Amino acid sequence: MFKGILIEKDDQYKASLQTIDESTLPEGDVSVAVSHSTLNYKDALAITGKAPVVRHFPMIPGIDLAGVVESSSAGRFKPGDKVLLNGFGVGETHCGGLAQKAVLKSDWLISLPEAFSPAQAMAIGTAGYTAMLCVLALEKHGVTPDKGDILVTGANGGVGSFAIALLAKLGYTVVASTGRISEAGYLKKLGASDIIDRQSLSEPGKPLGKERWAGAVDSVGSHTLANVCAGMKYGGVVAACGLAQGMDFPATVAPFILRGITLAGIDSVMRPLEDRIEAWDRLATLVNHDMLSEISEEIGLSDVASTAGELLKGNVRGRVVVDVNQ
Repeated sequence: MFKGILIEKDDQYKASLQTIDESTLPEGDVSVAVSHSTLNYKDALAITGKAPVVRHFPMIPGIDLAGVVESSSAGRFKPGDKVLLNGFGVGETHCGGLAQKAVLKSDWLISLPEAFSPAQAMAIGTAGYTAMLCVLALEKHGVTPDKGDILVTGANGGVGSFAIALLAKLGYTVVASTGRISEAGYLKKLGASDIIDRQSLSEPGKPLGKERWAGAVDSVGSHTLANVCAGMKYGGVVAACGLAQGMDFPATVAPFILRGITLAGIDSVMRPLEDRIEAWDRLATLVNHDMLSEISEEIGLSDVASTAGELLKGNVRGRVVVDVNQ
């Protein structure tokens, strides 16, 4: 038996902190004693039932986890190894990290980088890992710091916060778009040079706008992404990784065929192992540990449900780490 958040759907949809029997866990070749997980936007949707994230019931949510291998029938890991996981449908189709125990497929796990403790790795989590994938995409498409400003939308969220910090560390000039202008001090502390109100991007705009940005990291989608593309400089690159405003993309081909811009889709869920290792290796060299305390807060399992509601209301800044033993 172990403690965790369990989502059930009988007469009604509900998520609650329970003592869970190990028979609830699905099959896998590695058993992990989880020490820390996170509360992401997708987790909040799953816990509140605001979107059909969960595909099987009962389900333990949590798309991230870090912990220690208890047992393994796979050659890649042995008992005592420190590991982490991001994505692969965990928390959606396979019981995830918001519990004290997880049984997983070894192909989903990577070794915890020596630079991070489990709590620090979860302060980074899928958000920081996704932000790093976005930065790598900009680099691989030739967007260097001398090309011009980089726009980051959804700047107060986990992906946005990390994208700002990573880009600034690499010497880029970062413009942060947010609906919470009151958080300008926080964003500038992370490394943003300028702050703009998200309303300037969130409404229907023109097919082509003034050339403003050499690159962008967008976690918002919908009209925001369309306006970001319309405002890119010639040859600019947009790394798109989210849909906080919506899944639609009400744009035209004008920026693509008249300015030769690139829209790079960033998937973090099913990313190949080598890409994951590359991203986490870069994070180990770039992330300032002091920054993690600025970007993240830590809660226990008993606080998960209430915090999920606040996250969906836009009242949570940065990252939420969950100590599953609290």
